[in-house]
Amino acid sequence: MPQDPFDWIDDESRRRERAGLVRTLRPRTADSDLLDLASNDYLGLTRRPEVTEGAVEAARRWGAGATGSRLVTGSTELHAELERELADFCGFEAALVLSSGYAANLAAVTALSGRDALVVSDAGNHASIVDGCRLSRAETAVVAHADVDAVRKTLDAHAGRRALAVTDSVFSVDGDAAPLPGLADACREYGAALLVDDAHGLGVLGDGGRGALAAAGLAGAAGTVATLTLSKSLGSQGGAVLGPARVIDHLVNTARTFIFDTGLAPAAAGGALASLRVLRREPGLAGRAREVAATLHHRLTDAGLTAARPDAAVVSVQAPSPDAALRWAADCRAAGLVVGCFRPPSVPDGISRIRLTARADLTEQQIDTAVSTIIEAAPGR
Repeated sequence: MPQDPFDWIDDESRRRERAGLVRTLRPRTADSDLLDLASNDYLGLTRRPEVTEGAVEAARRWGAGATGSRLVTGSTELHAELERELADFCGFEAALVLSSGYAANLAAVTALSGRDALVVSDAGNHASIVDGCRLSRAETAVVAHADVDAVRKTLDAHAGRRALAVTDSVFSVDGDAAPLPGLADACREYGAALLVDDAHGLGVLGDGGRGALAAAGLAGAAGTVATLTLSKSLGSQGGAVLGPARVIDHLVNTARTFIFDTGLAPAAAGGALASLRVLRREPGLAGRAREVAATLHHRLTDAGLTAARPDAAVVSVQAPSPDAALRWAADCRAAGLVVGCFRPPSVPDGISRIRLTARADLTEQQIDTAVSTIIEAAPGR
């Protein structure tokens, strides 16, 4: 009898179970009463009435889907309006909206590198950047996390070669910020381009939430390109690349995840645009998200837990093992609190964590509840 071609999957499943690395889907209800510190809704905008109405109105006007790729029928006046306002808000010449932040990173990395180029990538970069490097066919040098000297030495060793340095602005595991000014200096010195994924910076860092590049004085700087997601601070879905107009034109003509993908659904574009306008009207939301993160960190470390200092809105708390992290998250959930659970291979250093995402709309009572729940559920308590 022929062997089942998927028997190997059962072996892999058993291996994951033994290592405590099984992942499962948990569909949530629309009316859940759980306190959420696991989502990336940093500003609490995804359910704001003006944001949901923006999504509904866009769907009514333009339909449920974009109907095609952006180069065929998938570009609407709404997409163009969102691109103009994103570029203006973040301080760049032009923007290009894609169906996800993942697609935006694949587009930017692959289109701005290639076989003859060098890509210098931070060891802590998001998986979408890692995959972009793999797909780019460029020589990729992975350098020590947040190490400007390592980037400079790598560029020096390949002086004269077309190069792209790429980094998260805020790293999703520990919530620490990249040394953007130093990276920009190194890139200028060697004529390299700098690509920054500002997924966790937009809406949280910079004047009024304009992002990490704005905070570092690099918004619109020559040789600098940003990617971002519309699914975190803007509470919607989709991604974008921002940079010089000629870079955006280049992506339109060469980026496969733009050319061959269906355009962002109008509802997502409408919701993101509405959120962006809320952020313009309420610039204090960014500071409030950072304040909540700082409060969570201070109170948890005072209780003896090991938590990374947050540079934006991510607070990461170490667990002794993958199983312990899983039990910790489960016990929090049973007590009414949802937290993230990060285990290998999602964490590059192999240390399992629960991850909290601060939200600007959390009340003091909700913060108190979250802190006490996490402390009481902590392993060994």
